[in-house]
Amino acid sequence: VQLQASGGGLVQSGGSLRLSCAASGGTFIVYDMGWFRQAPGKEREFVASINWSAYGTYYADPVKGRFTISRDNAKNTVYLQMNSLKPEDTAVYYCAVLSDFATGTPRYWGQGTQVTVSS
Repeated sequence: VQLQASGGGLVQSGGSLRLSCAASGGTFIVYDMGWFRQAPGKEREFVASINWSAYGTYYADPVKGRFTISRDNAKNTVYLQMNSLKPEDTAVYYCAVLSDFATGTPRYWGQGTQVTVSS
């Protein structure tokens, strides 16, 4: 499976961005999907996940109430709507196919998209 993330950019604090991740080469509808991020000098961390049916979602505490993960199985795409962005959200954001929704363990990675939030 190949994952192509897009939608990153430069935004002011308090602004919004929507990331997209298009999948190809696999059966998207059966995949649990996740978003992760890696800030400079830090380890990659979990941000949000959504199960194959979209009935289950999970968020890391720092983004709860601000970020929303969703998916469109007809378009083989998962989204991350990011509102009320803060400078500490600055990172490279990666989408991933998960091997385990409950633990958020990634199986396949896409390339990242840079999000920069200015203060």
